[in-house]
Amino acid sequence: MTETPMIDVSPTLRILGTAHVSTASVEAVREQIKSYQPDIVAVELCASRHQALTSNRRLDKEGLLKVVKEGKAPLVLLQSLLAAEQRKMGLDEGQQPGAELLVAVQEAEAAELEVALIDRDIQTTLRRAWKKMRFREKVRILWSLLGDEDDDEGPGVGELLEDQDLLTSLMEELRTFSPGAGVVLIDERDSYLAGKISSLQSEKKILAVVGAGHLKGIEEHLTNATVPDEEGLRQLEHLPVRGRFSKSIPWLIPLFVMSLVVYFVANGEGVNLLEMFTVWTAANAVFAALGCALARGHPLAILTAAAASPITSLNPTLAAGWFAGYVQLKMREPTAEDLQQFLKLESLGSFWSNKAGRVLMVTSLSNVGSMAGAWFAAAGLLGSIGL
Repeated sequence: MTETPMIDVSPTLRILGTAHVSTASVEAVREQIKSYQPDIVAVELCASRHQALTSNRRLDKEGLLKVVKEGKAPLVLLQSLLAAEQRKMGLDEGQQPGAELLVAVQEAEAAELEVALIDRDIQTTLRRAWKKMRFREKVRILWSLLGDEDDDEGPGVGELLEDQDLLTSLMEELRTFSPGAGVVLIDERDSYLAGKISSLQSEKKILAVVGAGHLKGIEEHLTNATVPDEEGLRQLEHLPVRGRFSKSIPWLIPLFVMSLVVYFVANGEGVNLLEMFTVWTAANAVFAALGCALARGHPLAILTAAAASPITSLNPTLAAGWFAGYVQLKMREPTAEDLQQFLKLESLGSFWSNKAGRVLMVTSLSNVGSMAGAWFAAAGLLGSIGL
């Protein structure tokens, strides 16, 4: 069995480093709970991930509709794609991502031990990472996820657990790939996990089960006394707030279009308003419909995206993808099996073949198309008036 790394920070604190898709890690968790006999088992889970694991990761139609209405489809897709990548790694190991964390909770509860959830909420982590990433970094990471390529020469799970230098180099590679995401996914979470573990320390024995990639960072924070206090933890839990300029961007195009119309009507300029209307409507409708079609949306969903985009592009509080996604949900309603399988998808192609995944793809790509259409239409309007 692959030796799972662990660190004894003090006589009452042991940190076990695991791979979230490793059978060896599952067995190591069981062995450590039995041999170390902790009073508290701390696991690298937040409340939402804990609920997802312990409730068999169920999704219902109401939850899917809520994701569409609240504009969270892209975030859910990103989270699902990342999980799919982990899941593909776990196929040879016979484990699903987070199996060892679920076992840690189950073994602790069976032994009537205290369970502590020490990770930051996954939605907060994703939002903070996305906020800190530059545009080109977002494009690169999405492209790499959508590439769906198999790398048969990459290191295996056992090799990563045995070779901490290799694991460190991979973490640094992420930092090189996206410095902003590296700060959130590595540095911030090292600090947060260390802070939560430190807040548990007492006379009781603690076994902390965390991803092996965080082992070194957590140890440094604990031994160097650089763990965040309660205020520091609250700051790390803070969701990024959009600035005034960022909030104003969605309103720039509708403001520009309406200003053009008002100006030419007020000054009696010889501009063909019908031509302006046609350019605006056609560009928005075509691009939104194209985005929905790329998601393999139902014909009525494609028509809905085309019809809604010219209107929603003038009102940033609405989105064409919401309407297209709702129509897709009604016309190709996911079954209970579709909803269950969505949380077990292992490749990008599955997001199109699965009805629940396709609803999210329709919502997201229709919105992307609508946004592109609005910018294209604005450029077309400038051209039509000779600017």
